[in-house]
Amino acid sequence: MRALRVALVVGTILNVINQGASVLATGEMDILRGALTYMVPFFVASYGAYGAYSGDNRNEH
Repeated sequence: MRALRVALVVGTILNVINQGASVLATGEMDILRGALTYMVPFFVASYGAYGAYSGDNRNEH
């Protein structure tokens, strides 16, 4: 659930940064870019949570 919230917040911010001018100028948004912009933070947050949950401590010294 946390990964979904992260994706919504971060994805929205990135979409505004990346496509805001285009949406304001033409009223159109690239759907594929928009979807990927939400998917990337979701997968990064999910992967981070999985690593923390699974006890993956390979990066500790």
